Amino acid sequence: MVGVPETHSGWTFITSHARVLAAIADNPNIRIRDIAARCWLTERAVSRIISDLERDGYLSHTRDGRSNIYRIEPEKVLRHPAEAGLSVASLLSLLVQDETDRAQKPVAP
Repeated sequence: MVGVPETHSGWTFITSHARVLAAIADNPNIRIRDIAARCWLTERAVSRIISDLERDGYLSHTRDGRSNIYRIEPEKVLRHPAEAGLSVASLLSLLVQDETDRAQKPVAP
C-alpha cells in the first residue's frame, strides 16, 4: 500500500490539477490511489481535484462496475487569461509526451 507522499515546499511549474489531468489522459481507467502515487498527492487531494475538473466541465466519468472511466474534454479552453485560446489538448500534448519519455529513460544517479 502506498503511504502519504512527502510534502513539497516551494513553488512548481505544473499545478496539481494539470498533473492529475495528465495522469488521467495517460490512462482513463486509472484509480484515484494510483493517481495519488503518481502525482505525489493524497487520495483526498486527488478526489477534490477531480471534483473541480468535473464541476468546470474539463472531465467526466462513467462507472464500470467498481471502476471509473474518465473522459477529458480536449477542446475545453484553459482557465487563466494568459492561456486564452489554448485548449486542454495543447497542454496535455506537452505533459503526456513528457511523462512517456520520462518513464522510458533511466534516472541519472
